[in-house]
Amino acid sequence: MHKTSRHRIVLLLALLFGTSSLSPLWAEEPTSIQQILEEPQVYHLRRVTMHGTARDVTPLDPYKLPNETICYGAYLFRLEDEAATIPVAVLGLCGRPVVRDPDVEDGDHVEVSATIQAPSHGGYYLSFQGLKVVTEQEGVVQAVADRILPIVE
Repeated sequence: MHKTSRHRIVLLLALLFGTSSLSPLWAEEPTSIQQILEEPQVYHLRRVTMHGTARDVTPLDPYKLPNETICYGAYLFRLEDEAATIPVAVLGLCGRPVVRDPDVEDGDHVEVSATIQAPSHGGYYLSFQGLKVVTEQEGVVQAVADRILPIVE
Protein backbone atom coordinates (compact mmCIF):
# COMPACT_ATOMS: atom_id res chain seq x y z
CA MET A 1 0.00 0.00 0.00
CA HIS A 2 1.33 3.43 -0.88
CA LYS A 3 2.15 5.92 1.84
CA THR A 4 -0.47 8.37 0.54
CA SER A 5 -3.15 5.66 0.60
CA ARG A 6 -2.40 4.92 4.27
CA HIS A 7 -2.56 8.63 5.09
CA ARG A 8 -5.96 8.90 3.40
CA ILE A 9 -7.29 5.93 5.36
CA VAL A 10 -6.03 7.38 8.66
CA LEU A 11 -7.53 10.78 7.78
CA LEU A 12 -10.85 9.17 6.86
CA LEU A 13 -10.93 7.24 10.15
CA ALA A 14 -10.06 10.40 12.08
CA LEU A 15 -12.90 12.29 10.40
CA LEU A 16 -15.40 9.48 10.99
CA PHE A 17 -14.49 8.76 14.61
CA GLY A 18 -12.99 12.00 15.85
CA THR A 19 -9.38 13.03 16.02
CA SER A 20 -8.95 12.48 19.75
CA SER A 21 -8.68 8.71 19.52
CA LEU A 22 -8.62 5.88 17.05
CA SER A 23 -9.39 3.28 19.70
CA PRO A 24 -10.89 -0.08 18.73
CA LEU A 25 -14.54 0.07 17.71
CA TRP A 26 -15.51 -2.69 20.14
CA ALA A 27 -14.27 -0.86 23.24
CA GLU A 28 -17.27 0.28 25.23
CA GLU A 29 -17.37 2.06 28.55
CA PRO A 30 -19.14 -0.04 31.18
CA THR A 31 -22.54 1.14 32.40
CA SER A 32 -22.99 1.21 36.16
CA ILE A 33 -25.62 -1.12 37.57
CA GLN A 34 -27.00 1.71 39.69
CA GLN A 35 -27.61 3.79 36.55
CA ILE A 36 -29.58 0.92 34.98
CA LEU A 37 -31.68 0.39 38.12
CA GLU A 38 -32.44 4.11 38.46
CA GLU A 39 -33.71 4.39 34.86
CA PRO A 40 -34.76 0.91 33.74
CA GLN A 41 -37.16 2.23 31.09
CA VAL A 42 -34.24 3.98 29.34
CA TYR A 43 -32.25 0.74 29.19
CA HIS A 44 -35.09 -1.64 28.28
CA LEU A 45 -33.88 -3.87 25.40
CA ARG A 46 -30.60 -1.96 25.16
CA ARG A 47 -27.31 -3.83 25.08
CA VAL A 48 -24.89 -2.71 27.78
CA THR A 49 -21.52 -3.72 29.16
CA MET A 50 -21.18 -4.00 32.94
CA HIS A 51 -18.28 -4.85 35.25
CA GLY A 52 -18.69 -6.56 38.59
CA THR A 53 -18.38 -9.64 40.73
CA ALA A 54 -20.48 -12.76 40.15
CA ARG A 55 -22.47 -13.85 43.21
CA ASP A 56 -24.86 -16.73 43.88
CA VAL A 57 -24.25 -18.60 40.61
CA THR A 58 -27.13 -21.07 40.29
CA PRO A 59 -27.63 -23.57 37.44
CA LEU A 60 -31.26 -24.00 36.35
CA ASP A 61 -33.19 -27.10 35.48
CA PRO A 62 -34.12 -27.47 31.80
CA TYR A 63 -37.03 -25.20 30.85
CA LYS A 64 -39.60 -25.22 28.07
CA LEU A 65 -40.25 -22.40 25.61
CA PRO A 66 -43.83 -21.56 24.59
CA ASN A 67 -43.26 -23.56 21.36
CA GLU A 68 -42.48 -26.66 23.51
CA THR A 69 -38.71 -26.62 22.74
CA ILE A 70 -36.67 -27.58 25.80
CA CYS A 71 -33.55 -25.57 26.72
CA TYR A 72 -30.61 -26.83 28.79
CA GLY A 73 -27.65 -25.32 30.62
CA ALA A 74 -29.19 -22.01 31.70
CA TYR A 75 -28.08 -20.36 34.91
CA LEU A 76 -28.62 -17.25 37.00
CA PHE A 77 -26.28 -15.08 39.05
CA ARG A 78 -26.15 -11.66 40.59
CA LEU A 79 -23.66 -9.15 39.20
CA GLU A 80 -22.46 -6.84 41.95
CA ASP A 81 -20.45 -3.66 41.54
CA GLU A 82 -19.44 -1.17 44.24
CA ALA A 83 -22.94 0.39 44.42
CA ALA A 84 -25.62 -2.08 43.30
CA THR A 85 -26.58 -5.58 42.17
CA ILE A 86 -28.54 -6.82 39.15
CA PRO A 87 -29.79 -10.33 38.38
CA VAL A 88 -28.20 -11.84 35.27
CA ALA A 89 -29.65 -14.70 33.25
CA VAL A 90 -27.66 -16.85 30.86
CA LEU A 91 -30.09 -18.57 28.52
CA GLY A 92 -29.91 -22.25 27.84
CA LEU A 93 -29.06 -24.01 24.60
CA CYS A 94 -32.33 -25.14 23.07
CA GLY A 95 -33.30 -28.23 21.14
CA ARG A 96 -30.65 -30.77 22.14
CA PRO A 97 -29.92 -32.06 25.64
CA VAL A 98 -26.48 -30.74 26.63
CA VAL A 99 -24.52 -30.49 29.82
CA ARG A 100 -23.03 -27.02 30.25
CA ASP A 101 -21.37 -25.67 33.34
CA PRO A 102 -21.77 -21.96 34.13
CA ASP A 103 -19.12 -19.70 32.60
CA VAL A 104 -18.58 -18.02 35.99
CA GLU A 105 -18.02 -19.01 39.58
CA ASP A 106 -18.98 -17.15 42.72
CA GLY A 107 -16.48 -14.34 43.30
CA ASP A 108 -15.24 -14.05 39.69
CA HIS A 109 -14.61 -10.48 38.48
CA VAL A 110 -16.24 -10.30 35.06
CA GLU A 111 -17.30 -8.10 32.18
CA VAL A 112 -20.84 -8.90 31.11
CA SER A 113 -22.39 -7.81 27.82
CA ALA A 114 -26.14 -8.13 28.15
CA THR A 115 -29.53 -6.93 27.03
CA ILE A 116 -31.52 -5.25 29.80
CA GLN A 117 -35.12 -6.28 30.33
CA ALA A 118 -37.03 -3.68 32.35
CA PRO A 119 -40.16 -4.17 34.44
CA SER A 120 -43.70 -3.84 33.11
CA HIS A 121 -42.65 -4.15 29.47
CA GLY A 122 -43.95 -7.68 29.06
CA GLY A 123 -41.92 -10.52 27.68
CA TYR A 124 -40.18 -13.33 29.49
CA TYR A 125 -37.49 -13.67 32.11
CA LEU A 126 -35.66 -16.61 33.63
CA SER A 127 -36.43 -17.55 37.20
CA PHE A 128 -35.70 -20.51 39.45
CA GLN A 129 -39.02 -21.93 38.21
CA GLY A 130 -37.94 -21.62 34.57
CA LEU A 131 -39.23 -19.18 31.96
CA LYS A 132 -41.78 -16.70 33.37
CA VAL A 133 -43.95 -13.99 31.82
CA VAL A 134 -43.43 -10.49 33.25
CA THR A 135 -46.55 -8.90 34.70
CA GLU A 136 -47.22 -5.24 35.50
CA GLN A 137 -46.88 -5.90 39.22
CA GLU A 138 -43.49 -7.53 39.05
CA GLY A 139 -40.56 -5.13 39.18
CA VAL A 140 -38.09 -7.47 37.52
CA VAL A 141 -35.05 -5.78 36.00
CA GLN A 142 -32.82 -8.45 34.54
CA ALA A 143 -29.75 -8.55 32.34
CA VAL A 144 -29.71 -11.34 29.75
CA ALA A 145 -26.05 -12.06 29.10
CA ASP A 146 -24.69 -12.87 25.68
CA ARG A 147 -20.98 -12.57 26.57
CA ILE A 148 -19.07 -12.99 29.82
CA LEU A 149 -15.34 -12.32 30.01
CA PRO A 150 -13.00 -12.50 33.00
CA ILE A 151 -11.45 -9.26 34.20
CA VAL A 152 -7.75 -9.77 34.79
CA GLU A 153 -6.43 -7.37 37.39
